[in-house]
Amino acid sequence: MSAQRFRILTLNNISPVGLARLAAARYETGATLADPDAILVRSADLNAVPIADSVKAIGRAGSGTNNIPVAAMTTRGVPVFNAPGANANAVKELVIAGLIMASRSIGPGWLFARGLEGDDATLHKAVEAGKKAFAGIELSGRTLAVFGLGAIGARVANAGVALGMHVVGFDPALPADSPWPMDGRVVRETSAEALFTAADYVTLHMPLVPATRGFINAERLQTMTPGAVLVNFAREGIVDEPAVVAALDSGSLRAYVSDFPTAATARHPKCVTLPHLGASTVEAEDNCAVMVADQVRDFLERGDVRNSVNFPTVVGAGEFSHRTICAGAGTPTAAAVAAVLDAASISVSASTIASRNNLTYAVLDTPEKLPDVVADQLRRLDGIAMVRVIR
Repeated sequence: MSAQRFRILTLNNISPVGLARLAAARYETGATLADPDAILVRSADLNAVPIADSVKAIGRAGSGTNNIPVAAMTTRGVPVFNAPGANANAVKELVIAGLIMASRSIGPGWLFARGLEGDDATLHKAVEAGKKAFAGIELSGRTLAVFGLGAIGARVANAGVALGMHVVGFDPALPADSPWPMDGRVVRETSAEALFTAADYVTLHMPLVPATRGFINAERLQTMTPGAVLVNFAREGIVDEPAVVAALDSGSLRAYVSDFPTAATARHPKCVTLPHLGASTVEAEDNCAVMVADQVRDFLERGDVRNSVNFPTVVGAGEFSHRTICAGAGTPTAAAVAAVLDAASISVSASTIASRNNLTYAVLDTPEKLPDVVADQLRRLDGIAMVRVIR
């Protein structure tokens, strides 16, 4: 039996290094493919466009997935993959650059110098007269607060220590009794309020979900040290921009560094805004594309799930003759699947079943190919969202 071929729709420019992981013998990739088996995407917004019924998986070549209708895909039994940590070093370096830019008035100083005219003597005189307007502060000895201690936040915290800063960190998703993933000199805070109170710099590293939208609001800004710098290389929506602009105008914030220019911030004299450059390095784009291509390939060919934002992590047996995968709502789904297989006298040589939230995902290996009639019985079960026989 020849190996099954798959069609992968690529939106945006997916790194060729990643696409090379999809062997031409089994995969066709392109930006205009109809009825794709999977989608690889970076920033294209899939929330407002129809997603073909043929799609079995979506891979985001980056960490955030707010441009993908994750809940709808879960209902359909479609795993959504991302690439956590693949761009972490790139974002960390830009965060550190942002801290320095805000502290040393590099943006305004550069614009001032570029606007000078005349001969060398005239420029030298203008520089000496004008440089006082761009006096800055140093990072060493000041307090850096890192909210969110995942792959990026942890690196930023460690880099802050290396720069001589006093670093405090907090992550609500990190259990109090879990190992501390940072340099031992990073102080572990117990709440966002405690984190922000003594901070000269606050850097945000969290996903944009309903609970984090508008997280930095007027109330939280008031708890920060007067003259603090706010850094946001996470997502635009986690900051209440009118409140931030008001804090900048009043002087309670020294600067706002953001990777998401808007009409309110792009030309504000106290804002440093960049055109979403966080993961825009050759290395990060390659790393993200390789990671997500591997994950989508392993799911299509084997049913394995790694780094999915809506499916549990499941890795089947190394070798298999015939495999069936299925996903559905809750534990009763697993029992119903088992009952159908028992009634059809289908023996299972290996199985891996796991749940996440209300989704149960099962990988079932059988000595013989699952008969079509049995696969159809599984698809008709209440709560079943997806059944696929891998060949």
